[in-house]
Amino acid sequence: MTQSSGSAPSVGRMRWWHIPAIAALERELFPGDSPWTEGMFWSELAAGHHYVVACDAGGVILGYAGLATGPDDADVQTIGVAPAAQGRGIGRALLRDLLAAAGPRTVHLEVRTDNAPAIALYESEGFTRIGMRRRYYRPSGADAYTMMRPPA
Repeated sequence: MTQSSGSAPSVGRMRWWHIPAIAALERELFPGDSPWTEGMFWSELAAGHHYVVACDAGGVILGYAGLATGPDDADVQTIGVAPAAQGRGIGRALLRDLLAAAGPRTVHLEVRTDNAPAIALYESEGFTRIGMRRRYYRPSGADAYTMMRPPA
């Protein structure tokens, strides 16, 4: 983990020992939309995808994010920030880490259409809405925007 100046959280590579806490946070954040399981996070790490965590000075996980990359494009798989830590720039720090890892690739993501703070964050980082996926999230049936950021 790299420590930022002041009391800012550190962002570093997700490790296997983070997975139980991340899965618990995932269940808290996305209870109506099939939250990811520990096994799903294990699979992402085993596949070599870029996953990171944001931790406070005591090592408490405040957020997490993941990116899958291909030769020409990348997909943001997930970003989550603990409710008590939202609005403090943690989501932006995680997203910027993913974008740096994506390098010159086109980056895609899906976001709930009712998640105005996340949409505003993504738009402020160069993403545009390119489509909508009806009933994308299960089992809630919530719609998602598909967003894209052109190559950097």
